[in-house]
Formats: sequence, C-alpha cells, structure tokens
Amino acid sequence: MRELNLAGLDLNLLPPLDALLRRRNVTRAAAEVGLSQPAMSRALARLRAIFDDPLLVRAGGGLQPTPLAEALIPKAAAALDGIRGLFHAEDFDPSTLRRTIRLAAADAQTILLAPALVARLAVEAPGLDLRFETIGRDIIGRMEQGQVDLCFATAATPLPPGAVSEPLASDRLALVMRRGHPAANRDWSLADYALFPHATVAFFGDGVSEIDAALAAAGIERRIALTTPHFMATIAAVAASDLVTTISAAFARRFAGALGLVLLQPPFDDALDMTMVAMKQRAAAPAMQWFRKLMREEALATYGEQAVEPIPRR
Repeated sequence: MRELNLAGLDLNLLPPLDALLRRRNVTRAAAEVGLSQPAMSRALARLRAIFDDPLLVRAGGGLQPTPLAEALIPKAAAALDGIRGLFHAEDFDPSTLRRTIRLAAADAQTILLAPALVARLAVEAPGLDLRFETIGRDIIGRMEQGQVDLCFATAATPLPPGAVSEPLASDRLALVMRRGHPAANRDWSLADYALFPHATVAFFGDGVSEIDAALAAAGIERRIALTTPHFMATIAAVAASDLVTTISAAFARRFAGALGLVLLQPPFDDALDMTMVAMKQRAAAPAMQWFRKLMREEALATYGEQAVEPIPRR
C-alpha cells in the first residue's frame, strides 16, 4: 500500500470500510450505515483506490477479503471506536456497536465465561460479536498488529512493550485426580509430585511451568505423561486414569461432579490471579473500556461462585 496523505483522507469512508469488511456484502453493508447500494459501491471503489487493493474479491458465490483486508478488519473497528470516543465520549452507547472483539484465551476461560458474556451482549450490545482464539507463540505479534483485542493471562505473565494489564478475577490452583486414585485421600507434599504421572496444559508447546520451577528448587522432578493445549482434554484424561494435574480450581470444580474428580489443595502457594492484557492504544477506545468492565463483572460472578467451596486437605 502506498503512503497516504492524511490531510486528504475522507473520514466518512471509515464506517463503510468497517461495514464492508465485516459484512462482506455491499447491500448489507449499505443498509447498516444508511447508504444506498450505488453509494456503497462508489465508496468501495474509492477505498480500493486509496488502499491500492481490491479489498473484497469474488469467491464461492460471495465476497472474500484479501490478505490486506483481513489485516484491516480489527484496525478499522478500533479506528472507528476511537473517533466515536473522541467526539462522543460522554454519549457512548454499547447498543450501537457493530464490530467483533477478538479474545485470545484457553478453553477454560471460554467455557466458563463465554455463556455469560453472550447472554449479556444479547441484551446490551446485540451488534457486538465475540471471537475466541488460541493463545500460541505468536500472541504478542497478533496483539501488536491488531488481530487480537484482549488476551487472558495471569499476574505473573510478562507484558510486551506497549501493553497494559488489569486484574480480572482471583482463582486458585487445585490438585486434581479421579475419585479412587491411590493418593486421593491424603494431604500431598512436594515429594508426592515425583510419585505419580502428571498431565499438564501448555499453550506454547514447551511444557515449562512455575510448578516445575518450584519443584526443581526443592530438588524434585515429576514425570509429565500427557501435555495438551486444552484444559478439557486434560481433566478428561485425569478422570480416566491415575494421572494427576494442577489447574484452575474454578474450572476443575465445574466438571468435578460429572467426571468424578477430587480437588485437593496443592502443597505450595495456590493463588492464581487472572488478568486481561491489551495494547495500550486500543484499550483506550470507549468500546474496549466498556467491554473490559463487562468482562470484570462477569468474571467476578463466575469465579466468585466457583470459589465459595474451599478446596479440602485430606
């Protein structure tokens, strides 16, 4: 894309651009922003000239975004939110939102929070869509490029330059195993971690965790018999074997009854403080400020309910 003269840009093209990239249909995009179909077609032609790219191309009986257009989707939404906030900061109305918010999360957060979020958005922001994505090694780059709006993390997660973090909810770690496991009816010590095979969740494929660092400091090494990127797969495997795992107590408790799981307090600090991470520039948009507030409220309700019952020691 060639360098643009910002002084000569028509900001009236931003709503059509945002609608076209999301709707991928000229007629529906025109109806959303209140333009006639010919006017929207002219706007698309101007946008193609500005970006020196077709943006939307015919494929499979519809329109598909080009690679450049895919990269523009989150940026257009963020830019539109920013401009709205600049001129109408006090009049922000979530019911008028027409965009997608992308969250990088593990399946544990998706399972626990998505139902409540969807129900809330249906009432307060029916035009806002959610897209949960995997975390992965490239998460920093995806956030910097605007492909991800928010990422779930823990308080111990290092932040990339330009990122901000805020508390989301307080969880705890739980030592989880099946009912009938040989060590389910006693307190655990660090040394017990070397006696049984473990299942772990790893987003980056290396299997390195703070738990292993604590064990190593005590001269203890555990056997990792199963590593997956999914919490659900991990507790399902634990329920069907003598594997044990140390994961979110809120998530494990949600499925303890159905899968026949026992939750014990681990023999180390079990605090698990969850946070939301965003790039500072996009986090300031009114839509993101409102959504993060909604996230905090729903996370407090969800994790607070799960934390009422204490994790027993045997």
